[in-house]
Amino acid sequence: MSHSVEVTGAQLANALHMLGVNFIMGGSNDSEALHRDPKRMIAALADSKEARLRLSLIPLFLEHPEFSSHVREVVHTLPPRTRLILQCYYSAAVWLQRVHRSKLTTFTGEKQTLPEQFSRDLNLQITDDPETNLFLLAERHRELSGEKVNWLGTYKHAAQIFIKGLEIKSRG
Repeated sequence: MSHSVEVTGAQLANALHMLGVNFIMGGSNDSEALHRDPKRMIAALADSKEARLRLSLIPLFLEHPEFSSHVREVVHTLPPRTRLILQCYYSAAVWLQRVHRSKLTTFTGEKQTLPEQFSRDLNLQITDDPETNLFLLAERHRELSGEKVNWLGTYKHAAQIFIKGLEIKSRG
C-alpha cells in the first residue's frame, strides 16, 4: 500500500461524513471515493498531521467495527510512529466499545464486537475490566510515544463527543 499520495483533511472529513461518522465539524457528501477504501482511509487518518483527524479513528471503529478486518494489514504498512497511533487508537476503540456497549447499542443497534488485536504488540496485560484496560493502554501509549499526553482523557473525549453526536442525531 503506497502512502505517497497525501489525502487532505477535507477529503478525510468528507469521507468520515459519508460513513456517518460525524466527529469532525464540516464534511459533506461529495464524489470522493475515499470512504469506499477502508484501508487507504485508515492509513490516511493515522498518518494525518491533524490530531483531530487521527483521533477520529476511534469513532470510525465504533461506528464501523467491520473495518477491524483491515487494521492488521494496514498497520504493517505504516512507519513506527503512525503504527503506534493506529494500534493505540484502535485498542482504545475496543475497550471504549465495551465500556459504552449499552449506550452504543441504544443509538446504533447491535454491532459486531471489535476484536482485540494489539495487546501482544503493545506488550499489554489485558484484564476482564475494559476501564482498567483503557488505563493500562494510556500508560503504555505514553511510554511508547514519549509524549506527556493525557491519553486516557483523549480516548474518553473521543468517545464522549461521538456518543453526544449519536444522542443529537437520534433526537432529530
